[in-house]
Amino acid sequence: MCGIVGYIGFRDAYPIVIKGLHRLEYRGYDSAGVALLDHDLKVYKKAGKVEDLENFVKGIEMKGTIGMGHTRWATHGEPSDRNSHPHSSGDRRLTIIHNGIIENYGVIKETLTAKGHVFKSDTDTEVLIHLIEDIQKATGLDLKDAVRVALNKVIGAYAIVIMSADEPDLLIAARKGSPMVIGVGKGEYFIASDATPIVEYTKNVIYLNDNEIAYVHRESLLVKNIDNSVQTPYIQELDLKLEMLEKGGYDHFMMKEIYEQPRSIRDCLRGRIYPQQGKVQLGGIKEYTEKLKNVDRIIIVACGTSWHAGLVGEYLIEEYARVPVEVEYASEFRYRNPIITEKDLVIAISQSGETADTMAAIELAKEKGATIFGICNVVGASIPRLTHAGVYTHAGPEIGVASTKAFTAQVSVLTLIAFYIAQQRGKITQSKMVEYLTGLNEIPNLVQEALKLNEHIRQIAARFKDSTNCLFLGRGSSFPVALEGALKLKEISYIHAEGYPAAEMKHGPIALIDDEMPVVFIATKHSSYEKVISNIQEVKARKGHVIAIVSEGDTEVKGMADYVIEIPQTNEAFVPLVATIPLQLLAYHIAVMRGCNVDQPRNLAKSVTVE
Repeated sequence: MCGIVGYIGFRDAYPIVIKGLHRLEYRGYDSAGVALLDHDLKVYKKAGKVEDLENFVKGIEMKGTIGMGHTRWATHGEPSDRNSHPHSSGDRRLTIIHNGIIENYGVIKETLTAKGHVFKSDTDTEVLIHLIEDIQKATGLDLKDAVRVALNKVIGAYAIVIMSADEPDLLIAARKGSPMVIGVGKGEYFIASDATPIVEYTKNVIYLNDNEIAYVHRESLLVKNIDNSVQTPYIQELDLKLEMLEKGGYDHFMMKEIYEQPRSIRDCLRGRIYPQQGKVQLGGIKEYTEKLKNVDRIIIVACGTSWHAGLVGEYLIEEYARVPVEVEYASEFRYRNPIITEKDLVIAISQSGETADTMAAIELAKEKGATIFGICNVVGASIPRLTHAGVYTHAGPEIGVASTKAFTAQVSVLTLIAFYIAQQRGKITQSKMVEYLTGLNEIPNLVQEALKLNEHIRQIAARFKDSTNCLFLGRGSSFPVALEGALKLKEISYIHAEGYPAAEMKHGPIALIDDEMPVVFIATKHSSYEKVISNIQEVKARKGHVIAIVSEGDTEVKGMADYVIEIPQTNEAFVPLVATIPLQLLAYHIAVMRGCNVDQPRNLAKSVTVE
């Protein structure tokens, strides 16, 4: 969840590191720090955002061509100056930055304390650097071997970078369960949690695998595994443009990414659907066609917004491919001894491809013999490497912590998978496939039309910006859209919001409705339309304020609702892709009006790489 940047080369390290931390701040922004080596090893760190760190070091000469930095999402120890990274050894000769959790740090800390080590923070990270120092002094091992021995003693997840005052031409990086990428330049190397700080300087990168340690010098790179065997790293070229990482004139990354959805959905569909032929083509899973023809059950595992996308996928796959689907929280799935067989297909969904619980769920399912597909946005991430096959979403970088275009891209991929399986199993006629794919091909244009409602939605937001609670209701595949709408509102505006199936309102939530309660309905003119109208009437009878998302031209709901948002007509299968747009805009405008930082909501981070 934390952001890591490292540099070694011929340039000044500080400007590269600080710019990289800004790019990675979506991964955590409780505190930030840098370490630089120029004759002496200097560490500067501060609670707060990267900007607070910059102000803290203003006026200090930040020299050195080797350096590293960290932006933190707190796990062990509250956000504070002393718990900020980097952390140093007792003799101040070593320093470390770390993403992850060392689970057995307590036992190690007790042992080291008994030996006389004194700790200045509450973190597990400081324990690790003291352990490395202790091994060096007790055994006489060089730093490289001491790090390897220490990592063999720890339990948990980590991505680390280590600097030594005695090794001015060396950065040591290692990973297990947390992402780490190394950019390869000419006479320089870049280290980061993901490629966003690197793309400005080089397109050539190496993604470290679990249990690998990289010894990075200015002119050379050596990768070994934790057992000390030399590895041959694979250098690949980044498919990432620098302009994708800028706001492009928008006030916030979240708004930019909302408006990118016509393009991101189009990119997701490109080369995968052939409407006139009524054909879906998914090269990433093609070799598993026979498996899809005979699969008994599909289990979707995901967390957060990706779980909501999985719920939409459940409706679509069962409706069109006629395969039973279960959708599981990855964080629960891995702990309840689920029944999985070789006949099952598990689909793991993660925007980052690094979600710790989802990766653990994949490992569990693989052990039980299931076939695993991944749906991921980030090329080179861990989940695409852990799964048997999969489909990239091609949404492009998503910097805003609250997922927007990632959700619609995931739903787009799941829609493709539903029709692909239906096609392979003969559950849908050719003429119907032509009809559906023609409609799906039109979705980017319909999303573009929905974005034109922005000003109307902003006016509605102004009415409800001071609300303390909100309900989101929908039926069928609009129920997951309601869940996603509620999540967007609560995570960026801090208004308590809940999503429910509309019919479940009578089983409890209706008790909350009064003349202060806004209730958002997804009420498009499809199979459950009349039922949703009844639910709207129930809310109105209790003086609730109804905001209704309806099909263009609707008159019946318009006569009942207090506020109506008309979205373009589309097939029921594709309503989630269009109906989501106004909910994203509503949450965005309410949050901005409440003075919230929509790109960096409190207590959240983009990529959840710890349990």
